[in-house]
Order: sequence, then C-alpha cells, then structure tokens
Amino acid sequence: MANTNRQNELKESKPKNFIYEIIDEDLKTNKWGGKVHTRFPPEPNGYLHIGHAKSICLNYGIARDYNGKFNLRFDDTNPEKEETEYVESIIEDVKWLGADFEDRILYGSDYFDQMYEWAVDLIKKGKAYVCDLTADEIRKSRGTLTESGEESPYRDRSVEENLDLFEKMKNGEFPNGSKTLRAKIDMASPNFNMRDPVMYRIVHAEHHRQGNKWCIYPTYDWAHGNEDSIEGITHSICTLEFENHRPLYDWFLDALGVYHPQQIEFARLNLSYTVMSKRRLLQLVKEGYVDGWDDPRMPTISGYRRRGYTPEAIRNFAEIVGVAKRDALTDIALLEYSIRDDLNKSANRAMAVLNPLKVIITNFEGEEELEAVNNPEDPNRGTRKVPFSNELYIEQTDFMANPPKGFHRLVPGGEVRLRYAYIIKCEEVIKNEKGEVVELRCTYDPETKSGIGTSTKKVKGVIHWVSTNHAVDAEVRLYDRLFTVENPGAEEDWLSKINPNSLEIISSAKLEPFLKAVKPSDKFQFERLGYFCVDTKYTTDDKIVFNRTVTLKDSWKK
Repeated sequence: MANTNRQNELKESKPKNFIYEIIDEDLKTNKWGGKVHTRFPPEPNGYLHIGHAKSICLNYGIARDYNGKFNLRFDDTNPEKEETEYVESIIEDVKWLGADFEDRILYGSDYFDQMYEWAVDLIKKGKAYVCDLTADEIRKSRGTLTESGEESPYRDRSVEENLDLFEKMKNGEFPNGSKTLRAKIDMASPNFNMRDPVMYRIVHAEHHRQGNKWCIYPTYDWAHGNEDSIEGITHSICTLEFENHRPLYDWFLDALGVYHPQQIEFARLNLSYTVMSKRRLLQLVKEGYVDGWDDPRMPTISGYRRRGYTPEAIRNFAEIVGVAKRDALTDIALLEYSIRDDLNKSANRAMAVLNPLKVIITNFEGEEELEAVNNPEDPNRGTRKVPFSNELYIEQTDFMANPPKGFHRLVPGGEVRLRYAYIIKCEEVIKNEKGEVVELRCTYDPETKSGIGTSTKKVKGVIHWVSTNHAVDAEVRLYDRLFTVENPGAEEDWLSKINPNSLEIISSAKLEPFLKAVKPSDKFQFERLGYFCVDTKYTTDDKIVFNRTVTLKDSWKK
C-alpha cells in the first residue's frame, strides 16, 4: 500500500523518467513482490566525480521515492588498483550528498566464497572451463564484427580436469596471467561479450580487505550480477556502456538458476570543459597538474565540496539534467547556475577587496558603525555592523583615470556611492614615481548616508569597500575551468588543452572584520565579486584562505 501511495504522489508531483515508468509497471504487476531495492556500486580505484553523483542521486532517489532500500556496495575485485583511501573518500562523499544507505556498506569481496562456489557449479554444468591462452591470445581469438571468434584449444577439457585446475588456480599454484576461467557460451555470437568471456584471472596481490586469502579475482561481468543477486537488488541501474553487457549479465544468472535482478541502462553524465575518465583524473593528480583529488578545479565530489559547492545544488543539478537514453554533452554553465541559485539563498553577504587601492576621506574624522544586510533573499538573516573610517580600501578596478564611456565607478572629480555608506567624490589622485595610482583623496557627503540620509543626490555607481584599520588579511584563490576546449576528452593531446589561467592566487585581499572568525567550509557572497568558501586544506589559525566557488554570472570567454 505504501508503494502505491507513493506512486500516486509521484504522478502528481513531477514527470517521471523512463526508469520510473519501468518501476511503476513492475509494482503494478507485483514483479518483485512490491519491493524496490537499488544500489550504487563504485570500484574503489579513485575518487568519485560529478558523474557518480548523478548516479547516486538517481539510485538513492528511486529507493527514497518508492520507500525502498539503497545499498552502497564496493565492487572491489581488482586488488592492484584499489585502496582503503578511496573506500573512505567514497563513503564520505555518498553521505555528504545525502544518500542514506543506513547500515548497508557492502563489499563485493565479501562474496568471493559464494562466487567461487557458483563458478564451480558452472564448471560442473559444462558451462565454464580453464583456459591457458594469454590475454593477448584471447583478444586475438575473439574475431571481428564480421568474423566469428576461434574456440580455445582448451575449451573441451573435461569437467574433472577443469575442477582440478581451477582449484589449483585458487591455491596459488600458477603464476599471473598463465590461466583464466572462461564461460563456455558462443564464439560466433554477434555480441563480443558473449564470446567465452573471462570469469576469473590470476592476480597475486594483497587485497585491501581480504589480504592474501585469494590469488584469483572475478571480472566485473562475473561479479556484477552475482553481487546484485546476493543482495536482492530489484533494479540494477547502469550507464549505457553496459548495455551490451546485459545479455551476459542475464546469461550468468540464468545459468546459475539464482535470483535474477533487472539491469536497466541510462546515459552517463558528460560535462563540458571537463574530463570524467578516472584514468585521466588519476593522471592529472599523479603528474602534478592539480593539487590532489580534492583540487577545486577537479570534477570530483571532494573537489567540489572544497570549492564550496553544496549537496543541495548538486542534487538539484542532477534533477535538472534528468535521465536519458542517449549520451549528450551537458553545458557546465548549468551546474554553475545550480550552484549560484542555491548559494544566493543560503550564503550571507560580505565585502572583500581583492586588489586594494587606498582611499582617504579627508573630511571625515573618527569611526562609525554602519548597518549592512546579511542576505536580501532572507530577511530573517538580519543585519551586521560594518566599521567605517577615514581610510578605506576599494578595488583598483573601481577607479579609472581615463574611463571609457559607460564607466560608472570612481573617476577624477567624479562621485560614487560606497555600499551601505555615503557618496564620495574623488578630489585628488596620488601616484608613485612609476606613475601608478597608489591613493585617492576623497570627500564624503554626510547627508547621503545609505538608508537614512536626507539628501536627494543620486549617482549611478555603487562600489564595495573595507575600512583599512579594521580589515582582515586573507589569501583568495580564483579558480576557473581546468580546460580551454568544450570537450577535452575528445582531444588526442588533451593535456595541452589545460587552461594556464585556471588558478590565480591573490595574497593581499582585505576582508570585513567579522570574517576573522570564519571556519573552514563557511560560504559567503563577496558582494560584486562572486561566491566564496573558506578552504579546508590551507586555512590555519594564522591564515585565512578563500576559494572562489563561482562567479556572480557566467563570464567565461570561449
């Protein structure tokens, strides 16, 4: 009854994608006894990226919407590439995204004994055999799209010989690469995956959970369906590259005669100006192009978290992108829009000057506290006090000695409003021996105080500022897109497309005094500049580092 009610709610709340339509029909026919059970099955050989986030949101969202269950299951079948560090990072990322797997952190490696017994069962049924061909020889014998593959000379070994050799493989009596266990299916199949695929290979390597218990490891195709079956998964949701593997998924489970989930494929997320291949992301890390997996320029969940992205924004982005049956390239501007939309509502405002130019207010003495709004989108956020004095910092770019037409900021003899403060007029420009502007002498109009002034004077320009005597020093890191081309993954020399200006470090930024008490991961909108987050990696008790999360609008130049 609960699932039926939820179906009715979904019909009224939002359009469903094709996967939801399949599940609706399954519930209608009671295919799975009214159950919905999904999983997210990452291999712990790297950090999760935004593509994985879409899959997590989809799989968990289905379980949530149908009052079902959601598993986090590690497909840890390759000991040479998997590490505990990756396992821990994946758990943290999935939790951060808000996907609730309850106590179901599961590992494919914990099913190795059962998988081995099932492999023995297939050997006894004459549906698997031990093959002595090398990996290269197997590859060459698979044939082509127009020609059948060649059967292995070891394909017709007896059941007894295969059982004996497979046990010896398990016991470590053969070197790496010397033998495999292969399924006996059809070397003439038009689907290459059905041409006697490898089920087990010999790998003498220590496993992050199993230690040295095993020296044979299952391939993904053999392990995937077994893991789903053992866990009672109803809908095994994969990306499109596994569509041609589905007949093999079905064949294995049917040959074993065990519980058989349904595999469904959807289009993976491809993001512009981004590479999503784990192999390439690992290369960026190992060769020092970025500052680790959590570099804010990386498309990893940990990199986005450090940059200041929010789980709410990423979930909303996944919802906007939706679920499709064909691959496409999604514009990264859509992700940036989702981040801005969320932070606009959730981030308090602050004033920060990144490249300071000193301003002296010649007709003001002492200090004054002015009132500033914390977030105009949420009146409940209230206001804060901002100190004002006769020495201020403004942005260097907010003054021009010879301005172009349409420049509405400070110019010699011109006026501008200071945000939350007064209108000031530039009376004198001080330059150094190089002719560079180093200081402005200005006067202020006391009748133009923001909000309560009695003057009717109006000016077009409004700029932000920070009181010199109260300013907090900070380092600000301006991150931009890592690549200069829309689809770097399609480029043969993709590393040459790295954006040389993807990071600019500003060490002389001046901030409002209240920002001295910030904590790592705190997020703010620096007025007129963008959204920024306190860096979790380099901020210390003695140094504040802010990362730019996203600009106030899309200013990328193609």
